[in-house]
Formats: sequence, structure tokens, C-alpha cells
Amino acid sequence: MDKNNNNNNEAGSASGDKSNSSNTAAQIPEVKSYYYPDRDANLTEVKTGYSAWKTNSFMSFIVLLVPVIVINVLYVYNKGDLFVDLISKFQEMIIHEFRNQEPQTIYVAITIAFVSLLLIELVISVLMSKRRKPVYLVDFSVFQPDDKYKITHDFFIKHTERVGWFDQDSIEFQKKLLYRTGLGNDTYFPAGITKDVPDTSMESARQEADMVLSGCLDDLFAKTKIKPTDIDILIVNCSLFNPTPSLAAMMRHDILSYNLSGMGCSASVVSIDLAKQLLQVHKNATAVVLSTENITQNWYRGNEKAMLLTNTLFRMGGAAIMLSNKSKYYWSGKYKLVTSVRVTKSTDTAYNAVYQTEDCKGNKGVRLATGRDLMAVVGDALKTNLTILGPMVLPWSEQIKFFLHLCYRKFVNKKAAPYVPDFKKAFDHYCIHAGGRAVIDGLEENFKLSPYDVEPSRATLYRYGNTSSSSIWYELNFIEKQHHVKSGEKVWQLAFGSGFKCNSAVWEAIRDI
Repeated sequence: MDKNNNNNNEAGSASGDKSNSSNTAAQIPEVKSYYYPDRDANLTEVKTGYSAWKTNSFMSFIVLLVPVIVINVLYVYNKGDLFVDLISKFQEMIIHEFRNQEPQTIYVAITIAFVSLLLIELVISVLMSKRRKPVYLVDFSVFQPDDKYKITHDFFIKHTERVGWFDQDSIEFQKKLLYRTGLGNDTYFPAGITKDVPDTSMESARQEADMVLSGCLDDLFAKTKIKPTDIDILIVNCSLFNPTPSLAAMMRHDILSYNLSGMGCSASVVSIDLAKQLLQVHKNATAVVLSTENITQNWYRGNEKAMLLTNTLFRMGGAAIMLSNKSKYYWSGKYKLVTSVRVTKSTDTAYNAVYQTEDCKGNKGVRLATGRDLMAVVGDALKTNLTILGPMVLPWSEQIKFFLHLCYRKFVNKKAAPYVPDFKKAFDHYCIHAGGRAVIDGLEENFKLSPYDVEPSRATLYRYGNTSSSSIWYELNFIEKQHHVKSGEKVWQLAFGSGFKCNSAVWEAIRDI
């Protein structure tokens, strides 16, 4: 539809009933000014793969073939005299011995030279077309709520008792879980949940989303000094809150936007992987990933124990990540993306491990599998992810040990325990999704990590709780501030989510942080 028509329609609507207009205006929150700056999208698409090879090779062939044809035509119609004249005029530029050669010899030599250049150009174009564009992490920001949103253990318990939604058995169950999950007294709830009569309406959920995403973006733009008009691609991931229009629709009309939902706590790595793919086909582009989880509408009000864990574990949070393929960030960016690996297990057990549903009374919530079943699903997905990731990041010494041990198990002793490679030789820092204390404990034991290695995960869980997809960015923020990252060191982000998913991303520090 024509833009002018849109403006006219909006003007016509605004001139309607004043009472309705004022009510509508009061209901719609004010939108940040940077959501709608005037700018036309200017994403330049570039071909990759076979298309790029075909295009580059054709152009190279034409450029180098034309001189060969011209040389042949001139030689035939001028019988070589033109070459002698040219050599006489530019004898200072040509080896003296070459000047005395026969014109036919000179013609053959020049033809061979151009054909050789053509072949070299073809080889280079093939190699360049298959080379992936580097993706740089310019900077990132995590949402830091105001202190008024903090909830202590005492407040959580009293509030759970006061709302009148839960029976006494459920209240006691949540009390026990609260002290076993590893959360501290400084986590955050949105305003809608902490009211005397909780407001879990759509409007309240939108207010939470607007506060978190706007807060992340404000801080990110302040850090990077980049204008909102410089952003070309936007990816928003929020699993449980999927309104219409989408959260990504709050941004400019001329931006390339994507909205991911229902992808669980590992959705941030999915968004990073999507941004990576988009930055392969859009040159000189900048992408922003917004990762959050909205819990206003998903505070479970029933009494099914498998669905009560989310109430005690999940908290409000979010992160904004800026990525780019611009060459200038080779020097000024923070990290370079080494690789990203996505794994989804779709067996019945895996699919139902984290499942949003309704209880027998119609209360909506997320049902988690029992501890043993959930850890089995996590272990299976993790094994597949590491099988793919290992050859990309492990040193040769560990890969050879793994192969020899695999042969030993297959041909000598099938009951031998599988060899777990030493991933500490591949990574310097670990961002293990703060899904709960049991998850962190299990990975610490299996990977033989030190308390120092898992400190970012434990500290994030204690300070912010499980903020779903954004938790790995709170952990990286902790690493930068407390452990520090040196140039060349690698950071491994590992997250699990519904589906069942196990996703990982590996970053290499460009400079000391």
C-alpha cells in the first residue's frame, strides 16, 4: 500500500471520536524515538556459493579473455608488425633480450601469460566464493533492572502465600525448591507479578517486554556510540510471549527483522546462528540480537509440581548483542565468531522434556520432565553437539586420543567407558546456561571443570536467576568484569532449551577485555 495512503488513513483515524482516541492513547505506551527514524533500507545482497563462483568466474573470464582476443586479431591483421613497433617504443620497460625475439614468439608468450592469469583468477575466485565472511561481536549489553523490582526469598514466600492461588502443599514445595535452586536475594520480577493481585494481562506483559528490550538497546547504543539508523538487521527471540504484532515489529519499518518464539533457553544461540547466516549474504551490515524471556503471563498459578519449578527458577532479564561483518571491527570489535553448532533431538522423550501446556484446571504453565529423565535428554543432546563441535575446536592431540579410544571400544573392549576429550585445552572461559544448580553441577563434573570455570554460571544464577536465553550473556558480562579476557582466548557458550535443543557458540577475543 502507498505510504501516503497509510498516512492519510492514520490521520483519518486520529480525527475520529475524541473519547475513543484519548482512551486508545492512554493504553498504548510511548514508543522510543529511535524505533522510527527516517532511513531507507540499503542492504546490498551478495551472491555466495555456486552463484558467486559462477558470477566471479564469468567476469574474470571476460576481463582476461578480451586482451587475448585483441592480441590474436592484431597479430593476424598486422602480421606482427604492431608488436615490433610497440616493443621499440617501450623498450625500456621490456627486457632487452625479449625485444630481439621473433614476433610469433612474443605473441605466444603474451597469450600464455594471459591464459595463465585467467586460470589463476578462476582458482582465486573459487576459493574466495567459498570463504565465509567473518562475524564480529561489536559489543553487548545485559538488562539491569531498578532495585524496586528486586525480590528476596522472604518476599517470594509471603507473596506466594498471599495471592491465594496455591494450596499448602504447593507452597511448601516452592519453599524447598527456592533454597535448592541456587538463587540469591537479589533477583528480579516484573511489576505485574509482584502486585497484591498479580496482573498477568497482555498489556502488563507488553510493558515488561518494552522495559527490558528498551533498556538493553539504550545501554548498547551508549556503549557502541552507534546510531540506531546504522542497524540493518534485527532478530528478537522470546519463547513464551509471542504477541501480534511481534516484538520485532516495534522497530523501524525499513529494517530486516525476524521474531523467534518457542525456542527455549537456547534461543540466543539460534539467533546468533541466524545472524551469522544473514551476514554472509549482506555485505557491510550490522545486526542486533535481542534475547529475553517474558514471565508476566507465565507465572504458573496451579498446583502441579512439575510445573511449579518455573515459578521459583525463572526471573526477568534480557540482553542486546551487536554483530557485524564490517572489516573495521577486526580491530575495534570484542570477539570473532569461531563457530556455532545447533542440535535438536525430536524423540518423544526429548520433545516433551520442556512442554508448555495446561493442567487439569486449565492453568497454563511449562511442565518439566523429572530430574533423571531430563538429565538423560540433556546428556544425549550434549553428546551430539560435542561430536560436531569437537573436530572444529579441539587440538589434534585430543582428537587422536578420542579416535584411538573409539577404536579400542569398538574392537577390543565394548564395555569400556567412552573417552571425554579435555575441552579445557580448547576453551579458556565457559558460559554454561544457568538453568539450575543441577545442570551446572553435572557439567562441572563431566568436563572436569574447576570452581573457577563454572563461577560465571553460579554467580549469574545466584544474582539474576534463570533469565532463559539471556543467561549466557550475563555470564559473559561477569567474565569480562571479574575474570577478564585476553586477546586470542576462546569463550564457549553452551545452552539447552525446549525441543529438545543443545546449542553452542565459540568466540575468540580480538583484544584484551
